[in-house]
Amino acid sequence: MFNETHTPPTAEKIWSGKDLLLRALRHEAVPSVPWVPYAGVHAGKLKGYTATEVLRNSRKLVDALLAVNEVYDPDGQPVVFDLQLEAEILGCELYWTDNTPPSVATHPLAGVAEIPQHVPAVDEGRLPIVLEAMRQMKAAVGDRTGLYGLVTGPLTLASHLRGTEIFMNMMRQPDYVQRLIRYAADTARQIATYYIDAGMDVIGLVDPLVSQISPRHFDLYLAEAYSELFAHIRRQAACSSFFVCGDGTKNLAVMCQTGPDSLAVDENIDMLAAKPITDAHNVTLCGNIPLTTKMLLGSQQDNMKFVVDFLDSIDHHNLILSPGCDMPYDTPVENVVGCMQAVRHVEETRQLLQNYQTPAIDLDAVAIPNYKGLDKPLVEVFTLDSASCAACAYMLRAAVDAAAELPGEVRVVEYKFTKPENVARVLKMGVKNLPSLYINGELKFSSLIPAQQVLIDEIKKYIEN
Repeated sequence: MFNETHTPPTAEKIWSGKDLLLRALRHEAVPSVPWVPYAGVHAGKLKGYTATEVLRNSRKLVDALLAVNEVYDPDGQPVVFDLQLEAEILGCELYWTDNTPPSVATHPLAGVAEIPQHVPAVDEGRLPIVLEAMRQMKAAVGDRTGLYGLVTGPLTLASHLRGTEIFMNMMRQPDYVQRLIRYAADTARQIATYYIDAGMDVIGLVDPLVSQISPRHFDLYLAEAYSELFAHIRRQAACSSFFVCGDGTKNLAVMCQTGPDSLAVDENIDMLAAKPITDAHNVTLCGNIPLTTKMLLGSQQDNMKFVVDFLDSIDHHNLILSPGCDMPYDTPVENVVGCMQAVRHVEETRQLLQNYQTPAIDLDAVAIPNYKGLDKPLVEVFTLDSASCAACAYMLRAAVDAAAELPGEVRVVEYKFTKPENVARVLKMGVKNLPSLYINGELKFSSLIPAQQVLIDEIKKYIEN
């Protein structure tokens, strides 16, 4: 077992989950690793509510969140995991489904290089629903559970407003992007203030698209904004977390330099490689139980074994255990309970599973296309799920938009990692990171959303051959 370098407290006392979480976020020694299940719309599954119902009705939302609190016994939990809430207020139309958060369907600044002036007011859009749920959860469980208010990060919000044009704008109109990011950061600061006033202990700035840009672009467009946001949260006596999805390895150091209390990452990040970076900046690392291969598609034993093996491999100081991101709606309840039991009872779980082996995935279950025999280029977009992952949605949109400029000359297909056969396909093709884009079986863009003309030019090479 990993020998921890920080001695946990030995004084006898009853630790609440909230104590455990907040002390870990303040970089103090704690007796065990805090557990934070990200149950966004999955909370609705516990009570038979759809994603749409829990995100539009405060009574059903609180009912579902209380069920999460009872069944999953979290040390911390988010009240809402919806990165479209601010965008909806600011003019984006949303597409709603029953088992995922909504996705952005329209971009009000597409083709119009303007900077909005309006910052969401406390009574706009679905903010009253969320704020009411926060106040009720604070009253019901706030003495024992740390509560997270999740805010859409500046780059993702700017992308919701501008669309995929923003990636070309970064190269050709940097001044405009800087001003748009500043506006989005002002919006995030205001939303964070509302959430802190409603009793949230932790403000998480969730910016999936940070993994899609370079450290140079992060320094140019985001470093100052994030430093100011985390300083603002700290002045309000709340803790902070910086959420990134996808392979943000290249940006871990620059993210830490902006001063968050914690950094939350998904399964694209190697936690053992990330922790020395976060430790060097005294940032608590949070993650990263695989959402699909373990939580959604695995067995309870698979999840328990992952947790025990993970905890055995890593220093427990400055560490929080959580799913890699917002759990899929249909995640089996027993799998989440298994993770909770494993983190609460590590030694007992280790003994229970000492002879357990995770079943192998049948790679022969999928057939790889004969790329050399195709009559037109095939663009394959590998995603976690474009319906619920913002970075995945923009990668897919880039492919669809490029194909629209080449009518009849290219075919686009998405492989969602939430389906067992696509897990096998990802493994068989050796896909390392999600989202990724392949053309005729060749990797072209990995955790990096291409500008439209760049992708069109790349596709044309295959048409011409």
